[in-house]
Amino acid sequence: MNLKTLLHTIEYTLAQGMPGEIEEITYDSRKAGVGTLFVCLVGANTDGHRYARSAYDAGCRAFLVEHPVALPEDACVLTTADTRSALASIAAAFYGNPAERLKLIGLTGTKGKTTTALLIQGILEQSGIKCGYIGSNGVQFLGNRFPTANTTPESLVLQRWLRQMVDAGVTHVVLEVSSQALEHNRVQGLCFDTAVFTNLSPDHVGPGEHDSFESYRAAKRRLFTEHACGCIVCNADDEARDFMVGGLTVPTVFYSTQMETARFYAYGLHLYRDADTLGIRFTVDGTQVTMLSPGEFSVYNGLAALAVCCRYGVGIPQAAGILAGLSVEGRFQVVRGKPDVTFIVDYAHNGLSLESALRVLRQYEPNRLICLFGSVGGRTQCRRRELPEAASKYADLCILTSDNPDFEDPMAILQEILRYYDRSTPYIVEPDREKAIRRACALAVPGDIVLVAGKGHEDYQLIRGQKLPFSEREIIESYMAPKPSPGGEGGPALAGSGVV
Repeated sequence: MNLKTLLHTIEYTLAQGMPGEIEEITYDSRKAGVGTLFVCLVGANTDGHRYARSAYDAGCRAFLVEHPVALPEDACVLTTADTRSALASIAAAFYGNPAERLKLIGLTGTKGKTTTALLIQGILEQSGIKCGYIGSNGVQFLGNRFPTANTTPESLVLQRWLRQMVDAGVTHVVLEVSSQALEHNRVQGLCFDTAVFTNLSPDHVGPGEHDSFESYRAAKRRLFTEHACGCIVCNADDEARDFMVGGLTVPTVFYSTQMETARFYAYGLHLYRDADTLGIRFTVDGTQVTMLSPGEFSVYNGLAALAVCCRYGVGIPQAAGILAGLSVEGRFQVVRGKPDVTFIVDYAHNGLSLESALRVLRQYEPNRLICLFGSVGGRTQCRRRELPEAASKYADLCILTSDNPDFEDPMAILQEILRYYDRSTPYIVEPDREKAIRRACALAVPGDIVLVAGKGHEDYQLIRGQKLPFSEREIIESYMAPKPSPGGEGGPALAGSGVV
């Protein structure tokens, strides 16, 4: 493809050379080579312009930049005001504008995006609609699953996946749209047939993310002001409702547990729990709905999914029947591991989400509520205060362990967590996460609920830059009868002060 055929989609200045043929586009200099257009992106931690020479040395001769780069005369250098914005436009054109052949369903909000998105995909697929998914749990379509680096991939990667889905016969795609994706133009140019607002609360504020809650909130609003073209599905009970959708002309459908006039109004909420599972039931439009996950927030996820799927011809009774058998990997996922003990694997990775999870589980009146958690290395240090404060307030026993320590010393992270932990709540410190999970399995007795928090769907541990295979679900499922060991597995839960 001649580069000139893509350049009509952006504003640019030809700094040197002439556009020629290209076969691929990349923003990673390690993937640059002959026939590649290298787009220099400016990120929070690095600047792609620094690697222009490396790309040139690998054979690349076409460059899209924001500021001057020193390259030999045979390089074609194109200057534009915002390479990330330009990349979104060029990538769409390069892959033949696949979004134009898809019904795009976009979700944004602080909590519930992943669960709701996967519930939508599950209902639509089981209703005979070929539906793909892109989000925190990777890329999924037609039985295929692939990992992704970000909740919402960079525009180039996103357009590539949309192209593959179109070629495979997919007609609908559910996409989690993060605030970072909206802030950095990853979804620029996409029009969502349905745009969903789940809820809003403080998160993702700090170095490398948003500089304030106001910035975070404004970024999310862009989904509805810039990308909603067909219908908005909105949580009527969230305080940010009017900020997000007030004054917009796009048709809006509300869901609620409080506003009886909402099109999707849930009533008759009822918690249920059996030997090793739990969930919630409610009624909407005369149909009883059963969710295989606990708490009122599960009702909101279910309502949003019902509202979206009804838009595509799936009636409430049919959708409810499908919902009764759906669970989402790593999102309040119930795992069977030991008789009469409920094990839950969840992505709760900040203070707000962990507190919410524990408060919900308290409603099921467990014999004991055991919480296993840690905090990631290298970033989000503020969570090392939020997490222990929430856990020690609501759990009966906590097991403090590692959560993707990367290049940080796991024990140093745990010592920082302990600074904010209320030591009147019994605790154990075990930096090896697999041992910690097995310890939780050993300590649990009938009637206990064990929350394994932080990693959710992740199937790896990030240690010193390496992603090592790691499945919490498999560890729990493989645990058999407790066997006493010199380390004390199988002994009674600790009472009083913790052990480091």
